[in-house]
Amino acid sequence: MAKVSAAEARNEFSDIINRASFGKERIVLTRRGKELAAVVPIEDLELLERLEDQLDLEDARAALKDVKKKGTISWDKLKADLGL
Repeated sequence: MAKVSAAEARNEFSDIINRASFGKERIVLTRRGKELAAVVPIEDLELLERLEDQLDLEDARAALKDVKKKGTISWDKLKADLGL
């Protein structure tokens, strides 16, 4: 994975975009040696979004199973328990 300073990225912005878009390269932007952000191909972002959606769906299904197993509490009881 290539690393490019933020200053260099400003000067070579279109090249950085082309490397990610057409070359499918992942480029990490740095400032004073610290990694700040990344420019990635859109396919990588779309995959990450799909993975996050899948994890969210799994979490929601697990929460629904938990509710069926343990039940729920009323809003009034929750507020009372929290001292609100």
